[in-house]
Amino acid sequence: MHEALEALRQEITQTPIDSEAAAEAFRIRFLGQRSGQLTHLFKRLRELPPEERPLLGGQLNALKRLAEQRLEEARLRLRPTPTGSAEIPDLTLPGRRMFTGSLHPLTQTLEAIVRVFEQLGFAVVEGPEIEDDWHNFSALNFPPDHPARDMQDTFFLHQGASYAEAVVLRTHTSPVQIRVMERMQPPIRIIAPGRVYRNEAVSYKSFCLFHQVEGLYVDQNVSMGDLKQTLHLFAQALFGKDVRMRFRPSYFPFTEPSAEVDIWWPLPDHPEGGRWMEILGCGMVHPNVFRAVGIDPERYTGYAFGMGVERIAMLRYGIDDIRLFYENDVRFLEQF
Repeated sequence: MHEALEALRQEITQTPIDSEAAAEAFRIRFLGQRSGQLTHLFKRLRELPPEERPLLGGQLNALKRLAEQRLEEARLRLRPTPTGSAEIPDLTLPGRRMFTGSLHPLTQTLEAIVRVFEQLGFAVVEGPEIEDDWHNFSALNFPPDHPARDMQDTFFLHQGASYAEAVVLRTHTSPVQIRVMERMQPPIRIIAPGRVYRNEAVSYKSFCLFHQVEGLYVDQNVSMGDLKQTLHLFAQALFGKDVRMRFRPSYFPFTEPSAEVDIWWPLPDHPEGGRWMEILGCGMVHPNVFRAVGIDPERYTGYAFGMGVERIAMLRYGIDDIRLFYENDVRFLEQF
């Protein structure tokens, strides 16, 4: 084999390449995938004793690089050079302006939300988008027959023999809160931004995926008043000092009491000058959630909230169709 390699090196070095046809013949002779001499020798390596393969394999790789280098040098040498003024570019023509692009409006909105809560002392935590039933439903006080477990609302990757074995695309970022409380003791102050999935019909107001930012604060003596003040500061930072908010009683399995939060959104063409629009849900963490993660509900209280980034982006930019965020139309995106 060593003698064959030396002879092959001589052939690669001395074979003339003085035309395009000769270059192609050189490539086929030494580097061809079917009948190339180097290809043939690489295939023969498996016939050698294991202890000899590394040395001979290295020599073959060196020969392959030598052949590729000779071929590249020959092709550069044989490449025709432009002749005549018609083939010389006109250097006086103005250059094309580079397209720099910008952040997606959802990214801009998400970063603005995160920035506000970081200034309020919340840490940012992320988690997996594929979740088990415990973290997505059971630990959050969803009973087995809750409608959110139905196929109409959830993308199931694996249903299993019972609901406890289900694997789903997360329907909210609340599982991140569960994971944090499982490994940390209070005080806890976090937000969990990320993408979530719902098995919903696509329309101007709903999509099969969207982005959420959820928040959690757990400590001693946390009250609903703390929650309302935090959300009021958030709304002022994002929508302006004159923002108007209202809290409507609602229901969520994982908070009690619970509320929906609306803000007044001015609309010039609206007969009343604007309208109330829901931006988030919130409430005090249910004791069953604390028990599921090993936190004493007699000692600690906490609040949680969640908001859709798309809804807030639509409010900020006056967008009336959620589908526009996902169509990748440059005419839409370049406005931001």
